[in-house]
Amino acid sequence: MSSAPIPVKSRPASDVSAGVGLCGLAALLVWLAICRNWAAIAQAFALPGPHAPMSGPYAAVATLFVTGTAMALWSVLVDKVHRRPSTGIDWNRRRPFAESLDLSITKLAGLWATWALIGAFYCIGRWYWDGQYLFAMEVIGAAALPVFVLSVPYVLWLDRRLIDPRDQAWHFGALLIGREAWDVEAVKKHGRAWTIKAFFGAFMISILPGGFAQVVEANFGAMIHDPVPLASTVIALLFLIDVQIGTVGYIFTFRPLDAHIRSGNPLLAGWVAALMCYPPFVWGTMGRADVLGYEVNTPGWSFWLQGHPMLLWLWAALLVALTAIYAWATFAFGLRFSNLTYRGVLTNGPYRFTRHPAYLSKNLFWWCSTLPFLVSSHALTDMVRNTVLLGVVSAIYYWRARTEEAHLLAEDAKYRAYHAWMAENAPITRALTKLGDRLRPGVREAQAAE
Repeated sequence: MSSAPIPVKSRPASDVSAGVGLCGLAALLVWLAICRNWAAIAQAFALPGPHAPMSGPYAAVATLFVTGTAMALWSVLVDKVHRRPSTGIDWNRRRPFAESLDLSITKLAGLWATWALIGAFYCIGRWYWDGQYLFAMEVIGAAALPVFVLSVPYVLWLDRRLIDPRDQAWHFGALLIGREAWDVEAVKKHGRAWTIKAFFGAFMISILPGGFAQVVEANFGAMIHDPVPLASTVIALLFLIDVQIGTVGYIFTFRPLDAHIRSGNPLLAGWVAALMCYPPFVWGTMGRADVLGYEVNTPGWSFWLQGHPMLLWLWAALLVALTAIYAWATFAFGLRFSNLTYRGVLTNGPYRFTRHPAYLSKNLFWWCSTLPFLVSSHALTDMVRNTVLLGVVSAIYYWRARTEEAHLLAEDAKYRAYHAWMAENAPITRALTKLGDRLRPGVREAQAAE
């Protein structure tokens, strides 16, 4: 039987509209403008407190609720995602409270036990009690009690309307209580989903304050004529967009928003490839001078292009453009961004041109900003090591992309159709596919003959 992809006439419709991400972006920019101009606003309205820009870490956390609320309202009022069958909710159903209560108690037991395990993990992981992670632990600790309390009315309300309230959390609760039969695969899915939320959620919160303060406090007027600091600040803004909206994605995983995690990647290779890119496995960035350090004696693009104003401006524009694509690839997800998960299929925005715009733009940014083959030490060994190691980093991201594709191809027929359409029609993906076929002659013919 042939395993060749079935031709797809048109690009499948996206499960995420362009509007939800743009709404979140607009809300974020408005909030940033308010924070930057808070001194004038507070003075004009005679508000109490310091009359200064709001650049502190808690203003950064508040941004999550501003952008998340805006995207949630768009999703419900405009996209009406709560009416989709994929939510698993029947809004016309009102299951008797007495009937759903036992189900809800079992589910709450599963949720609370899961959160207790996450808390234990945070306590054991010593890296969570040092550096930037201290702020994440403070935020999560402050949120723990409200989340615990609010989970009760939320679960009681939702279980009355779910078509099948015996979801993954219920199965884990049933395992713990031991009164009813439970499904091992559902428990595994529950564990993977919450492991992803716990691991990446803490990391995302930990990196919120730095970029937020830099953007809020930036004096754009003082750098308007200098491409290096101007590009650095604009790039910080674009990374802030990525981090803020990405963090919202880890928090707003609510079923009524159709943003719940359907499944976490079950492939070990996918987890290894992803975790290699984040602390504590790699601290800060992939460029630390250790196993994958590719920035040894690399002063970077601004050093090598100094004295050439036109080249500086052009290179700065290139780096800003690559970062903008990276940020676009995140806010295009709206409420559904998170690593290692399947939460529906995204086919619009930058995902019309390549299946992995974030990975492609990020790696091109690293190559163009670092210039690993140009070193201040003039040592051939540094040039070779840096270049080879950045090549290894890019290879890790390629591996990561392939494992993500394998997960999604197994989950959704729509993604399989999107995957096939992109290979034949998307300009970047089509070009890379043809290049891969040339580098691996006979592979496609062998697949078609299977």
